[in-house]
Amino acid sequence: MRDHLAGIMIFVEAVEAGGFSAAAERLNLSRSSVGKAIARLEKRLGTRLFHRTTRSTVLTDDGSAYYEHCLQALETIRAGEAVLESGRGTVRGRLRISMPVLFGRYCVAPILAGLACRYPELEMELSFSDKLVNMVEDGFDLAVRNGPLDNSADHLIARKVARQHMVVCAASSYLERQGMPERIEDIGVHDIVAYGRSGYTSTWRFPKSGNEPAVTFKPQARLRLDDVEAIADLASRGMGIAWLPYWLVKERIQSGILVPVLEDQPGFVMESYALWPQTHSLPLRVRVVVDELSNELPKVMA
Repeated sequence: MRDHLAGIMIFVEAVEAGGFSAAAERLNLSRSSVGKAIARLEKRLGTRLFHRTTRSTVLTDDGSAYYEHCLQALETIRAGEAVLESGRGTVRGRLRISMPVLFGRYCVAPILAGLACRYPELEMELSFSDKLVNMVEDGFDLAVRNGPLDNSADHLIARKVARQHMVVCAASSYLERQGMPERIEDIGVHDIVAYGRSGYTSTWRFPKSGNEPAVTFKPQARLRLDDVEAIADLASRGMGIAWLPYWLVKERIQSGILVPVLEDQPGFVMESYALWPQTHSLPLRVRVVVDELSNELPKVMA
């Protein structure tokens, strides 16, 4: 029975990872071990679960049907484990967590490192990427995301854990040379250092009072970068005006390297969320991590 369950878990991992090699890497097994486990499972079931070619591994109709049943069974098992774990009050087990690169490195990872010290049986695998992951297909237990949630989060549970205050800023050398903008409209005639990726430039948002919609500014930036710390570096060198998270540039502002612009204008606040797949019973290890982020991230954002 133990071998049967192991084969089922390897099969599910192969489906969610998108192939035997990726599943082997996730499970810390050789590719041949994964292939043999799938072959034994197919022999026991008397059917092929995958169409295999040299370039791809695709589920058969029987494989798709079996995968759905396996997911239901594993969800029941995980729910049972979560109940037992919560009852024991022991924070243990493995978590795969996805987060944005810079926000994760400077804000999230230090908090999780503290948790790892407090709970020696908690195992965490942290993945840093600014691209949105498919949590189910990519095998993540938890994700941290910034900004509005799109339709990809509809099947997930989301909890707001922090609020990032954005600030428009520039080096004093730039402002002495080009002048201080007085209104949002004035920014359009200035040099801009903006966040952009794959032809898309991030829109700057400025809240209005009452129920009025936020004012948006689409920067026409000559310099577009997909790393906000690099944007802060260029702005500090006097290359232009930037719209950045306050937590990132707080020390530069306090030391006078960067100067806030449009201080009379209310600053935009970007929400930060923890997300996880819907489940009947939330594992204690997930709950503890989310609670810790909710408690500690606002202190980092201040």
